[in-house]
Amino acid sequence: MKLKGFVAALLLIVAALPSVCATKGNKFIPGKDLTLIGKLMPTPDRYARVDTVKYDGFTDFQRRQLNQEPAGLALVFNTNSDRVLVNFDYKKRHHAYNGTDVASAGADLYIKRDGKWMYAGSGVPSAKGEPVTLVSAMAPGEKECLLYLPLRSIIDEVYVGVDSTAKIAPAANPFKGKVVFWGSSFTHGVSANRSGMAYPLQLQRATGLDIRSLGVSGNSKLQQSYARLLADTEADAFVFDAFSNPQAPEIRKNFDAFLKTIRAKHPTTPVIFQQTIYRGSRNFNTDNDQKEGAKMAAAEEMVRKAMETDPNVYIVYPVADPLGETCTDKTHPSDWGYYNWMESIRQPILDILAKYNIKTK
Repeated sequence: MKLKGFVAALLLIVAALPSVCATKGNKFIPGKDLTLIGKLMPTPDRYARVDTVKYDGFTDFQRRQLNQEPAGLALVFNTNSDRVLVNFDYKKRHHAYNGTDVASAGADLYIKRDGKWMYAGSGVPSAKGEPVTLVSAMAPGEKECLLYLPLRSIIDEVYVGVDSTAKIAPAANPFKGKVVFWGSSFTHGVSANRSGMAYPLQLQRATGLDIRSLGVSGNSKLQQSYARLLADTEADAFVFDAFSNPQAPEIRKNFDAFLKTIRAKHPTTPVIFQQTIYRGSRNFNTDNDQKEGAKMAAAEEMVRKAMETDPNVYIVYPVADPLGETCTDKTHPSDWGYYNWMESIRQPILDILAKYNIKTK
């Protein structure tokens, strides 16, 4: 009986240890043993962004696909390894005609150097399930790592590989001041070459803001389903790319109710609306130019009207394509375009946040 008790106790101890899988001189740590950042709120599925059981009103596509994608989520960890690898246990692996597999199904690694986040490597595991090396032959010493998850694929688990003799441990969230972004495929990062190049994530690294980004490609139309979810989210500020998907009549119909739902639980939290960007498809397509112009006019009208009675509502004006060269597919910016977008809103947003003493340190 004593032997059985000892064995049972030993099994409990082993079960409590971090899960490690070793292969070819590397060991792999599951993401559940590392720090996950970027989520609006906890969900039963660790890498889903929305609990679509708790919140209703979503379409089947939103429930099964968009809300489950880990875009904007990242793992943070410290390691002294000379290499970092990654693998995914996919539920659904995504390929996009207007984006790279690295962005849709891969990982994007940044390492802090002299206080700044520097690109370290990116890649996508093979179709046969083999891990990909993101970076190797690094100098000795501990590295603070930030690993962005895929934009469009749905995953059960991520596995971070390091040298078999190296240390790896979860790190504290390096970002401060919780700012919640919600919006269209632009906020989602569609057409970015890497998952970390979505404009909210570029802003995160550039400013140190703790950005929680919920991009829902093609589906941010000021709906009550997302308004209720956002209203339940703890946030120091909201930034909404809310006018890129709906047409002008939808903006006028849905805007007031959307803002009212947010204000019911966040009466004085700053709400920053972004005007939709100028799209390359407007240059010669007169029908599209008319629709986009009407959309921008409706957005300006509704936000300015709200600002007359709500001192905590703002509007900023992103610019992605100042030279007419960054559009990839008539709609979405390239990485350069998303960088331009980030830079164009960076100071205006920081100026607004400063009024509320929202700091990154």
